[in-house]
Amino acid sequence: MSDTIFGPDDLEQADALVLFGITGDLAKKMLMPALYRLTEDGRLTVPVIGVAAGDWNDDALRGHAREAIAAAVPDFDQQVFDRLAANLSLVSGDFTDPGTFARLREAVAGYGFVAHYLAIPPTLFTTVARALADAGLNRHSRLVVEKPFGHDEESARELQEELSACFDDHHLLRVDHFLGNSAVESLMVARFANTLLAPIWHRSYVDNVQITLAEDFDVADRGSFYDAVGCLRDVVQNHLLQVLAFLAMDPPNVSNARAQGLEKWRVLRAVRTLDPEATVRGQYDGYLDVEGVAPGSTTETYFATRLFIDNWRWAGVPFYLRSGKALPVTATEVIVQLRTPPLELFGTGAAETPPNLIRFRIDGDTGIRADLMLRKPEDGVEQPVTVPIGVDFATVLGRQELPYENILRGAVVGDPEAFAFYPTILECWRIVASVLDPSEPPVPYAPGSWGPEPADRLPELKYWHQPGRRLFEDVV
Repeated sequence: MSDTIFGPDDLEQADALVLFGITGDLAKKMLMPALYRLTEDGRLTVPVIGVAAGDWNDDALRGHAREAIAAAVPDFDQQVFDRLAANLSLVSGDFTDPGTFARLREAVAGYGFVAHYLAIPPTLFTTVARALADAGLNRHSRLVVEKPFGHDEESARELQEELSACFDDHHLLRVDHFLGNSAVESLMVARFANTLLAPIWHRSYVDNVQITLAEDFDVADRGSFYDAVGCLRDVVQNHLLQVLAFLAMDPPNVSNARAQGLEKWRVLRAVRTLDPEATVRGQYDGYLDVEGVAPGSTTETYFATRLFIDNWRWAGVPFYLRSGKALPVTATEVIVQLRTPPLELFGTGAAETPPNLIRFRIDGDTGIRADLMLRKPEDGVEQPVTVPIGVDFATVLGRQELPYENILRGAVVGDPEAFAFYPTILECWRIVASVLDPSEPPVPYAPGSWGPEPADRLPELKYWHQPGRRLFEDVV
């Protein structure tokens, strides 16, 4: 039975990668450095054919790529870049012009299977998909689309229907770059490969869970983009809920992307729709002065909420999620707070023994840290002290792969594990539906603070565990 339902992920390996939007901002900052690293490691040997509007040629593309990679890669090696550059070429033309796709058909002629990657605005997804189908380029190929996949559940269903008319679901992959994050995958490995953690990953031992995605910078020059999206749609509905699924899912019975997707869907299906009364939206002071932001905009730059998962493992355990810009640090961290011992033996006066914490740092200096209580060997000291123990991934495991390395590699070799499972996308939109477009304006907060004060008073929340600038430094 399992071989039939959860058989091998038998997606075809691509003989060429077509990258739409190769001259854009995403390609410059993320995709080009990832292509370089894949070339460096010998994991990218297929041609990369860019498609972009404008007066570009192969040499201009290679010069642009070199500049982008040299700025992002500290140990830039010209010989590695030369190998990548030899595989780079460009088809120039407008995405609405059939002639562009006729030229692309000539460029990919002779390659057995092609992966089309859309690093373009979501409004162009269906335009390009239809043009590929009209040119016959949807045969012997797959389509990879960036986030966001819709702006609510209804639009996600419409987008799926439109793309499915051009590429069947077996040949359609949806990007969420958090799923390509090695530290996020390590979260699942830490849970299911260690019997040390497995028995306590349960409501009997877990008091609450906090997931924070903090950024110490503002929206900068992305005002027009961000104002149309906001914090909830930009990172909470996708990234944070995907992390939640990794954190809370039950183990799949087989090591298979579809089996993992089913377990993620099962746990997200058990998540209650967000309660507006347990949700806080904020906007940092000065946001309205950013170029591209609409006058009087009510777009949130901060979002915090409490949610519950109604299943046997997590019933009654509050999960607190928050994200924001212009906060004190840049960090993405999961903090699992364990229940305190049933009898207080070591507290003094009104002070309580601090709880055990398990921290997963999944961005920046990635790693795992556990805060344990020990007695400091000094006369007269009865209060336990917090002692951190853990692993810094870069120190122990070496360089951590960039998320887009895993995503681009998956797009080429046909590995669906780094991509979002469509049913989970629908559940994520369902979960946030009640708070997507509120009528009340966001609460202002000062840049450099931890957000609006009402977020510190979410129901049942005693206090937030604030991430530090680094995992093994004192918190701020």
